[in-house]
Amino acid sequence: MFRAMELVFASTNPHKLREIRELLEPLGVRVLGLDELGQRVPAPSEGAPTLEGNARIKAIAYARALGRICLSDDSGVEVDALGGAPGVSSADYAGAGGTREERDRRNREKLVGELRKLGDVQRTARLVCTLCLAEPSGRVLFESRGTLDCTVSEQERGGDGFGYDSLLYLPELDKTLAELTTEELLVRSHRGAAARLLQAWLRQQSLVGERA
Repeated sequence: MFRAMELVFASTNPHKLREIRELLEPLGVRVLGLDELGQRVPAPSEGAPTLEGNARIKAIAYARALGRICLSDDSGVEVDALGGAPGVSSADYAGAGGTREERDRRNREKLVGELRKLGDVQRTARLVCTLCLAEPSGRVLFESRGTLDCTVSEQERGGDGFGYDSLLYLPELDKTLAELTTEELLVRSHRGAAARLLQAWLRQQSLVGERA
C-alpha cells in the first residue's frame, strides 16, 4: 500500500492537464485542475526572465492562495536561428489579446514569418518544460526541466496539438507534435521528460507507489 497524494496543477490548459494526469495518476496521484476547484484565484504576474522563474512564481502563489500542494509549469520553444526566441515569451510572442486559440495561431504565424525573413537557415529548435512543486507555506519542494529537440516546419500539419505543435517537426518519426498519438507524446514530450524526473523524486520521497 502507499499513501494517496493529491495536488493541484496550476493551469487552465486542458491539454497540459491531460498530459500531467496521464503521467502522474498511474502512481496514485490525484491531479486537480484549477477549473475543478470552484475557487477563483487571481493569476500571478509572470515577470521572471526564465521559464524556471515563472514556474516557481505560479507554484508558490497558487499553493499559498489555495492552501494545497501545487504543481505548475512554464513552457516555451527555443529556435536557434532566432537566438533562442520566442523562449520565455512563447505564450504571447505575437501579443496577449484574444482567446487561447487565437493567440496560438498568431504565434505560429509570427514564428514562420520571422524565419522566412532570415532566408535559408537551419530551423533547429527545442521545446522546454519547467515544472515546480510547492507546498502551502510557499516552500518549493521540487523543480525539473525537460526538453525535446525538433525543427520548425514551414507548413502546419496535424490537428491534435496546441500552441506551436503543428509546426514542430520530429524527423525521426516524420511527424509534427500535433500528429503524435497520446502514447508517442508521453514518451517523447518535453513535459513528459520533466514529469518523469518528478515521478522519480516522488518515489524517492516514498510519497507514491504504482497502482496495482
